[in-house]
Amino acid sequence: MALLQVRDFPQELYTLLALKAELENRSITQQTIHMLKESLQSQNQGNLKRFSALAGLNALNLNVPESIAPADLIRQDRDR
Repeated sequence: MALLQVRDFPQELYTLLALKAELENRSITQQTIHMLKESLQSQNQGNLKRFSALAGLNALNLNVPESIAPADLIRQDRDR
């Protein structure tokens, strides 16, 4: 099992972590692992959704030039 040591951990964060661990009936170690796992999994899910959306857009082959300024697109839309 890996060992993780954090130096100069702010006392305020440690106090909040200890309180949350106590409220959820976990040790500080268990609470730290739980919170890190939740955070990393939610970030990965967000990234997967983003990559999926971008892949879907790329599959549409819209061929929109990258040099078009957003203001020009708005102006064209208003003129329609």
